[in-house]
Amino acid sequence: MAESDLLRELPPVHEILERLSPALARFPRALLRDEIRRALEEIRDEIRAGQPNGLSIEARVEEALAALEQPSLRRVINATGVVLHTNLGRAPLGPLSILPGYTNLEYDLATGRRGKRDVHAGKLLERLLGVPAIAVNNNAAAIYLALNELAAGAEVIVSRGELIEIGDGFRIPEIMQSSGAALQEIGTTNRTRIDDYRAAITERTRLLLRVHPSNFRIQGFTARPELGELVALGRERGIPVYEDLGSGCVVDLRPYRVAEPLVADSLRAGVDLVSFSGDKLLGGPQAGILAGKPEIVSRLRRNPMFRALRLDKMIHQALAANLRNLLLERWDAVPALAMIRQTAEQVRARAEAFLRRANLRAELIPGESMIGGGATPEQPIPTYLIAIAGADVVGKERQLRQNQPPVIARIENDRLILDLRTVFPEEEDELAAAVARVTEPRPLTEPRP
Repeated sequence: MAESDLLRELPPVHEILERLSPALARFPRALLRDEIRRALEEIRDEIRAGQPNGLSIEARVEEALAALEQPSLRRVINATGVVLHTNLGRAPLGPLSILPGYTNLEYDLATGRRGKRDVHAGKLLERLLGVPAIAVNNNAAAIYLALNELAAGAEVIVSRGELIEIGDGFRIPEIMQSSGAALQEIGTTNRTRIDDYRAAITERTRLLLRVHPSNFRIQGFTARPELGELVALGRERGIPVYEDLGSGCVVDLRPYRVAEPLVADSLRAGVDLVSFSGDKLLGGPQAGILAGKPEIVSRLRRNPMFRALRLDKMIHQALAANLRNLLLERWDAVPALAMIRQTAEQVRARAEAFLRRANLRAELIPGESMIGGGATPEQPIPTYLIAIAGADVVGKERQLRQNQPPVIARIENDRLILDLRTVFPEEEDELAAAVARVTEPRPLTEPRP
């Protein structure tokens, strides 16, 4: 049949609407009409392209409306072994009941007057870090706010080796430019000395910036000044030193093979201001933390952009709960830290018990977990992996993603890989059921691991 004939045969919107209305009466009539129009346009495009898929108008509309009823943001089981998985929301959050109704977000209960929303997290941050601090909606916003307040219309000195790009096109030079600060590059990609900073200082210099390379390493013939040298130079010239630490490590994780600079160490070294993410090694929700000298933090709080970048009440609640757990050293209540602190033998014991309970045809092998989230490159954590061989592992991985809840695994050497480090213990039964649906059970005569 000719294209024009196929297009003419499509029924009008009102006819389809009357036919579908009784079965789909739970949906608003206006929404139903819009989805019918959308489905008709899809079919017209397919006819014009000569690629009709055969799906009826009714089926298209019903599928579209059913999808609208379901939230697209869903809980998933992370079996990849990547703790701070950027695509899965970085740091996993623990149980949190969002306060219903009204809250005292900006209301001082003691005085009965208007309060400030940042006091809820700010007080905890100050107790945790020992200096005043504020929070904005992510670390890119924190960097922007700091540069806009401290160096707009002036110069910021930074080493070329620290002009990095971190995930999804976020580049330090571009955020500096948008803040109104002028970038003054010094040194080379692999070597920058304190004399390079000294020589670059002019009457327009307002800030010395140091950026921690969270997601890459330069090795070999390299050099950069010690933080103490930079602080001493800043004090000598009366110029603030600002360090962007990125991952925001406040707990010493070196016993767990994670060597990341501590926020407290930078502050003790005399840095005037630090910034870091809330959803990396801090283990909380997405946020950007700025902490440092009282006079500098006060300036940042007064900057008009602070209001534009401020946190929502739900993020404040989640951040405060996370900070309280850190302050009280409830490490296991911070899921990211609990996962990192698991030893390889603890993961192995969990995996052995899981295989016995799930009756899976699988092999237990040594492997590596990753911190992820643009943090701690080349610092894997020893673990044990559940490796499932067999035909069509790509198809099995896809089936797991379509599970309810979705299971995110990985493929290595033609085997489906599961790392229980990043699976919550209470998720193991769901994971076992999902994997059982896509794999063969272990024969009764086959020995168990």
